[in-house]
Order: sequence, then C-alpha cells, then structure tokens
Amino acid sequence: MAAEAMTYEGAVERLEEIIRRLDSNQAGLRETLELCQEGKGLIEFAAGELDAVGKCLQELRLDELIARLESSPA
Repeated sequence: MAAEAMTYEGAVERLEEIIRRLDSNQAGLRETLELCQEGKGLIEFAAGELDAVGKCLQELRLDELIARLESSPA
C-alpha cells in the first residue's frame, strides 16, 4: 500500500490480515519476518494518524476556550 494512498482504516484492515496470517501458523520464517516488518510500519503510520487527530482536537478545544474567554463579560 503506497504511503500517500494509505488511510488509517486501510492500515488497520491490513494489520488485521497480517494478524490472521500470523495466527494461522502457516507463514514460513521469511514471510513471518516480512509480515512483522510491514505490521510495524502500519502501526507507526496508524499511531501517527491518531496523534495528529488528537493534536487537532486539542487545538480545537483550545480555540473554543479562547473564544469563550474572549466573549465572556470582563
């Protein structure tokens, strides 16, 4: 999955596929290594997306607080 086309939802879906494959105990050593590496990259991507959303939500709350403070009577 190309990084520019990847979405959080797509990353999570692919991680679920990887987990199912690893849980099946049918992957060989090389495939297991490749799946683990891919999974690590997907987890890092998903964590970054969640972090970005969290920061955005925090900024929105701060903006809302500032607006309330500015509009309240002194």
